[in-house]
Amino acid sequence: MKNVCRIAFTTLLASCMLPAFLIAQKTTLFNGKDLTGWKSLGGKATYKVEDGMIVGYCVPNTGNTFLATEKEYGDFALELEIKLEDSLMNSGVQTRSHVDAAANSGLGRVFGRQVEMDPSFRKWTAGIYDEQRRLWLYPLSYNPAAQAAYKPGDFNRIRIECKGAVTRTWINGVPAAFVVDSVDPKGFIALQVHDIGNKPLEGKRTWFRNIKFEEGNFKPAEWNNQVYVVNLLLNQLSAEEKKQGYKLLFDGKTNAGWRSAKSTSFPTGGWEITNGEIRVLPSTGGESSNGGDIITNGQYKAFDLSFQFKLTPGANSGVKYFVTLQEQTSGSAIGLEYQVLDDTLHPDAKLGRDGNRTLASLYDLIKANKSKNFLKPIGEWNQGRVRVYPDNRVEHWLNGQLVLTYVRGSKEYLDLVAISKYKDWKDFGQAKQGHLLLQDHGNAVSYKNIRIKEL
Repeated sequence: MKNVCRIAFTTLLASCMLPAFLIAQKTTLFNGKDLTGWKSLGGKATYKVEDGMIVGYCVPNTGNTFLATEKEYGDFALELEIKLEDSLMNSGVQTRSHVDAAANSGLGRVFGRQVEMDPSFRKWTAGIYDEQRRLWLYPLSYNPAAQAAYKPGDFNRIRIECKGAVTRTWINGVPAAFVVDSVDPKGFIALQVHDIGNKPLEGKRTWFRNIKFEEGNFKPAEWNNQVYVVNLLLNQLSAEEKKQGYKLLFDGKTNAGWRSAKSTSFPTGGWEITNGEIRVLPSTGGESSNGGDIITNGQYKAFDLSFQFKLTPGANSGVKYFVTLQEQTSGSAIGLEYQVLDDTLHPDAKLGRDGNRTLASLYDLIKANKSKNFLKPIGEWNQGRVRVYPDNRVEHWLNGQLVLTYVRGSKEYLDLVAISKYKDWKDFGQAKQGHLLLQDHGNAVSYKNIRIKEL
């Protein structure tokens, strides 16, 4: 009798514990026979089931057309193979997405994170795009190894894992994109036939096959922990970033780790910290005319620095690196500068040579070669990145686009310095290490999500 009671109690205890765990459930998204459980949104392209595959047909002069699940999903792993009939086509898979049903003349407008299918020269398949909202979150320029994995004219296997705030993707088994984003913890999944406009692609097909799906606590696929992480959470590091060695330079609440470029303490005015942002307050529009520049307490040699910035109309600021303070200037401290500027309204954009004072440029030395498609409007957040390698190679990035490269101390670099405003500073920009600096140029500019990894 005692054994029976013990067995009964053990069984009851186990049954009570089960709801505390999310058990992986293999769910059939596609039955292989018809489109039960799916609905068309956004455009007039057509979807059919042929030979056990979902096939989307291009239709001219209609918007992007999505075949969406009727159900919404939170944590899941999805694998499928996708093939495009023509290299001029485009497709993708929406994850945790939504629809504005009244938009687009009642056809609906789908919005949310999309895993891209891109056969073009840029090779961004498995990158992450925010459809109808924030646009590119993870261009695959962040991950050249994954760019090389795409197979033109063939079926490509895509894997997508959504767990909590993390979305990860693979292409043909190669880890591709990693985004941390709290927006949309749940939503539908959808397949896309992209708008073709008036291109001669009518009737061209997109094939989707071998669709496998798991919900809940699925087993994650093998990952390469050197893949760059785009983290959109406010002043927080993800577990993956910590594993890779990143550190926050701004905690979102205090000025810890920062001081004035003119003294050992933080400025008493001219800067404010609020809503997770560190802001330069507007004054006269002159260099260091209010609170003055601020610098990190620490100094850095080789590093991967990323930051988000938001400009006000006509504003000017900058992020400087290899700042030593040896020059003892009356204005802004001397250092290599990632220009932060409203190119349209601030006059500095038209000075210098050939645009070398525009946004994301190496100020007064090298122009940023950026596409307008990658610029967020004034008043919205842009993502800056400076990567300095141990061999003195330097990269400037803007919103996932590599906009310039150079080598500190090279002949080309020295030739540019010789014809710049820095020509009189001995060994300009060649210090072995230096502070990082946020510039006070007298205009209202905000910064957040400042992180660094020493290389």
